[in-house]
Amino acid sequence: MKKRVIIMGAAGRDFHNFNVYYRNNKEYKVIAFTATQIPHIEGRTYPNILAGKLYPKGIPIHPEEELTGLIKKYKIDEVVFSYSDISHEQLMHKAAQVITAGASFRLLSEDQTMIESSKPVISVCAVRTGCGKSQTTRKAAKILKDKGRKVVVIRHPMPYGDLSKQICQRFATYEDMKKHKCTIEEMEEYEPHIKEGIIVYAGVDYGEILKQAEKEADVILWDGGNNDTSFYKPNLEIVVVDPHRAGHEISYYPGEVNFRRAHVIVINKMDSAKKEDIEKIMRNIEIYNPKAKVMKANSAVKLESDKHNPKKILVVEDGPTLTHGGMSFGAGIVAAKKYYPNAEIVQPEKFAVGSIKEVYKKFKQIKQILPAMGYWDEQIKELEETINKSDADLVLVATPIDLKKLIKINKESVRVYYELEEIGKPTLEEVLKDF
Repeated sequence: MKKRVIIMGAAGRDFHNFNVYYRNNKEYKVIAFTATQIPHIEGRTYPNILAGKLYPKGIPIHPEEELTGLIKKYKIDEVVFSYSDISHEQLMHKAAQVITAGASFRLLSEDQTMIESSKPVISVCAVRTGCGKSQTTRKAAKILKDKGRKVVVIRHPMPYGDLSKQICQRFATYEDMKKHKCTIEEMEEYEPHIKEGIIVYAGVDYGEILKQAEKEADVILWDGGNNDTSFYKPNLEIVVVDPHRAGHEISYYPGEVNFRRAHVIVINKMDSAKKEDIEKIMRNIEIYNPKAKVMKANSAVKLESDKHNPKKILVVEDGPTLTHGGMSFGAGIVAAKKYYPNAEIVQPEKFAVGSIKEVYKKFKQIKQILPAMGYWDEQIKELEETINKSDADLVLVATPIDLKKLIKINKESVRVYYELEEIGKPTLEEVLKDF
């Protein structure tokens, strides 16, 4: 008898776990995926072209809210948890829900899900969404490129569209992002690399993606998403922690796995963190991963231009950092207070429309910031309308992409840049040189 399985996911790790562990495994029958975190990803089917010969009709994707009913209806034996950035407490609540409904609750190990590469692999992961992985990855890519290495970045999946068309995606130009109909979240991750001449791969089938990337890379640089672990077996594991959320490195899944596995731990945002929070992280390193090298860094914020004297500022920040990352502020607020201390920061919620308004109802910690949500075309229009309705006379755009390429802003706007700035030794270049 095959074990009947449901995979709990959010359109990323769940598909990867299926591909590498369940797709051709005749001991199991995956009945369904469930989906959460990302809006509008349920109701689809994981297509046969990806699901393989054991699943000629593909596999349905249901909302996670239907999990208990699905377990009982299909007499599920095992539910496999397969997404990231969830507190240990929330994770065990979900385990209790599954076990109460009559199924076993399972977490796959890294050895069961990591793919080995024929090329050296450096992974950049984190303990929470919004720690500063992207700026760390960007700097690592630049260092490797400047040393003459052909580096290819493979980004954690964000397949929110037609899965059959997103099996293996290669991004080398801005036109590639248009061709693949990327969301704002995807563009935020790909555009900075493309700007520096770095090729990026992403998609759904990370076995196929690796085969293609290895053809043109000396080094594979894994650019993690949320606080997920690497899909590939790394030769060097760099993990970024956030002193603004001290303690989360040992209280969120799978961030604690990254924290314990890390060869190098980067304590970021030192310039805006409290001394006692930095000390708390240092104590946890001593307890949970004393062999790791510790690198300290600032997340240095800069403006493209500070020739403004605004009375009211609207701050637009990276969406995932504020939503499932749980942050109440980001680089935009830091920049606003640094460069315009006398200006009023407007409350965006009262100007929000459509699905943007719903974001504020769901994520109560967001007060002074507008998250750059843009998972579908209508939501991008709602973001534009929200910005233009505001009574701010300056918009601080603290997202990794230039929003003005996507939307028309009817007021002055300034981009906020944030880069990794190492403090003392070791530097990232020294870490990579040793590698």
